[in-house]
Amino acid sequence: MQSKDEKRGALARSNGFDPPQTSRIASRAYRVLLVDDHAVVRRGLKALFDERPGIEVCGEVASGAQAVDFVRRNKPDLAIMDLTLPEMNGLDAARLIRQESPSTQVLILSMHFSNELAREVLRAGALGYVLKSDADAELLAAVDHARRHLPFFTSTLANTMAQNFVATGSSAPADAGPLPGTPLTEREVQVVQLLAEGKSNKEVAITLGVSTRTVESHRNHVMRKMNFSSFSELVRFAIRANLVNP
Repeated sequence: MQSKDEKRGALARSNGFDPPQTSRIASRAYRVLLVDDHAVVRRGLKALFDERPGIEVCGEVASGAQAVDFVRRNKPDLAIMDLTLPEMNGLDAARLIRQESPSTQVLILSMHFSNELAREVLRAGALGYVLKSDADAELLAAVDHARRHLPFFTSTLANTMAQNFVATGSSAPADAGPLPGTPLTEREVQVVQLLAEGKSNKEVAITLGVSTRTVESHRNHVMRKMNFSSFSELVRFAIRANLVNP
């Protein structure tokens, strides 16, 4: 014999409504994994989300490899990760996370911005790219976009650019083979690092106290020496070689 509660539940389901299930869906928190090798950054991000109803920080890890392992075992809704990480950088980790758990979205946090970095983030399968300096103002909005499976990029880049790239660009992962072994001079490393951080040739020249023509010469030498066919390859190299400062 059915109890009163069971009868009410059966009647509700017969009318196409399941209150208990709806309640469970409504109360389910959006689960976020924080990935950064600096504990103080993770604490700051967690404090930001602790004040946001409906968002649960379900884990914190300090490396790209740990992030991939956590996602494999726990399937969070979102991974927010630094670009430069121990063991595995954020781009390579994002690719593996998207392979291991397609339902897990990825947002990249970085100290630096450039159009080339933004394109590499998209190619890696991440949904967004936020500057750490803008995290207080933009990260919650980025998470709201991720919940709706919409791209979000730092305000220095128009969302339309990101959406157009998603529609027409390649999402194929970049070559993850070994790093080229040809050594660079100390000056060439400095030039690569500054260019990958988004500085123009003129800005690099001012930073290093040399002429713009000298910077262009160094850049061309690096492209030939490392057999890079595009500036995107130079940026990927800088990230994988940890030349982009965290």
